[in-house]
Amino acid sequence: MLALLHTSPVHVPVFDALRDAAHPGLELRHHVHAELLERARREGPGAVTEAVGDVLRRALAQGARAVLCTCSTIGAVAESAAAGVPVLRVDRPMAAAAVAAGPRVVVLAALRSTLAPTAALVEEEARRAGRPLLLRTRLVEGAWDRFEAGDTEGYLRLVAEAAEAVTADDTDVIVLAQASMAPAREVARTPVPVLDSPALGLAAGAAAARLGHLDPAGSCGGVSAEAGVG
Repeated sequence: MLALLHTSPVHVPVFDALRDAAHPGLELRHHVHAELLERARREGPGAVTEAVGDVLRRALAQGARAVLCTCSTIGAVAESAAAGVPVLRVDRPMAAAAVAAGPRVVVLAALRSTLAPTAALVEEEARRAGRPLLLRTRLVEGAWDRFEAGDTEGYLRLVAEAAEAVTADDTDVIVLAQASMAPAREVARTPVPVLDSPALGLAAGAAAARLGHLDPAGSCGGVSAEAGVG
């Protein structure tokens, strides 16, 4: 069984649909804790270390063989916890795919607290792969206000417009930092490859749950870097 740690309930049907399409038979158990993101935004990700550990211990007690954290802001906190089972942040496989696509990477985020953790992750994956990196980050102004107001269409439109504003002369690949941004990849009209995290992350989580450890083939969990590119 794969446990998923979410900070928004909107992710539950997304990952259930991905499971049904690509990993039939995989048991998922969702743990939704919006308060973790709220506190991490106020006080910094380190402030939720103990609370995240509590969630991971509950997941383990319920039979989880691996845990996938779908929140980019607290992903590093979850990944560094001593949980007794593999814990993977959903955006790590995406970051590995991004640095494989080329040195010029643009990270788009709707939430300011996500920018630094995602940038650090991409830099880590570049060092791991021994690849050069020219990284830029951009906040999609106003997008998170739309998300919190329940205006999903407006939220995704702003994300898609931000992706369309990035030109092929400027970058090799665009990274959508948050899982909630993923549907914007389908509507953004851009020749630049766009990466989102849910499908790649779930594939890596499924492999970890099956193996009982992270896939030694690499941080993509054996997933092709081309998967999830639009």
